[in-house]
Amino acid sequence: TTEDDRGRPRTTEDDGEDEDEDEGDDEDDRGRRRGRRRLSLNTEHWTMNVVHLGKYYWPYHRGIETYLRLLSERLARHVNLDVLVTHDSLRTVRDTVNGVRVTRLGRLCELSSMSVCPSLPIELRRLRPDVVHVHLPNPWAELCWYLAGKPGRLVVSFHSDIIRQRILLQLHKPLHRAFLRAASRIIVATPRHIEFSPFLAGLPRERCTVIPYGIDPARFAPTEAAIGAARGMRARFGVPLVLFAGHLVYYKGVDVLISAAARVNAQFMIVGTGPLRAKLEAFAARTGVAGRVHFMGALDEDDLVAAYHACDVFCLPSTARSEAFGIVQLEAFAAGKPVVSTNLPSGVPWVNRDGETGLVVPPGNAGALADALNALLGDETLRARLGAQASRRVETDFTADRMADDTMRVYEEITKQ
Repeated sequence: TTEDDRGRPRTTEDDGEDEDEDEGDDEDDRGRRRGRRRLSLNTEHWTMNVVHLGKYYWPYHRGIETYLRLLSERLARHVNLDVLVTHDSLRTVRDTVNGVRVTRLGRLCELSSMSVCPSLPIELRRLRPDVVHVHLPNPWAELCWYLAGKPGRLVVSFHSDIIRQRILLQLHKPLHRAFLRAASRIIVATPRHIEFSPFLAGLPRERCTVIPYGIDPARFAPTEAAIGAARGMRARFGVPLVLFAGHLVYYKGVDVLISAAARVNAQFMIVGTGPLRAKLEAFAARTGVAGRVHFMGALDEDDLVAAYHACDVFCLPSTARSEAFGIVQLEAFAAGKPVVSTNLPSGVPWVNRDGETGLVVPPGNAGALADALNALLGDETLRARLGAQASRRVETDFTADRMADDTMRVYEEITKQ
């Protein structure tokens, strides 16, 4: 795909007409609706038709969107893949991003962070999938799977429970439980997702499969360009340097990190944007650390890699279970950096092993966070040991290739049933 003048993939707007279909394929179409795989006339191999339902897709750059992009790019090599997500306007836009067909469906409105896209069930039914892979939380996608006639085998990636929208959750709960029961397989990123979710705890354990998120570690290699840019950042801001990267929202705990900064003699880089930025900048000023806490905004990929190499320690100070995994921890691991994170009832401390790849502290405790940062910043040998172990852990357990292979295996298992 080409790029527009802002570096984003150039798209084409949908004219509202369906693609041409062969009216003579009625029998084959019925077979696909029943979940069978169709013989590809071009390759003489069985080709599985898979549709992913998510909220957004690249260039939106948050945890689930990063996961969906890395997974889709690899799955598209093996299956006939379509990704259906939300557009930020009423228009439907069809796009191809790095070999992945992406349809961004026109959004009528947003209710309690739920995008209402009226055309989703029509589009899903039109694609006649063998496998529908839904990324939760996404109440609208759950409803639309039923409205589309429950097509294909259902796979759910259970990224997180609905945490903050409590009224929506109460209204949605009966449909949510039925949807999870209807799934042929539920994929979770860590065993702790099953342990702490009230919706998964009551399901048969064999229905759930643990497939950790993965990244491409090579992207974070210490290239000459990355190290050069990292040296520039360290010269600009000073050392030692603590890095945070993420969306500036309530559960990320950046306010706790700012409070801890008052007790840590270091510089802090805050990478990311979000609705709380102005409040956090004002809080840093009131706390007296504005001169050492640097709000960087969004960085492009190359600068983000440089930031990981520039820092001495990466910090993920999240305070709520909405932080279900923390993919940024993997990115820090790949750059060989130790992580300070929090002991949430989620997958975060399962990823960052206390004393092995970093340090884990109680959530919301600025004093404990400061102590952990000081312990690492004051001990270069400890930092090097934990960073090296973190790098080995991501290479062994958290690669995107392994994630895609394990997901493909799930598809093959459920379509043989």
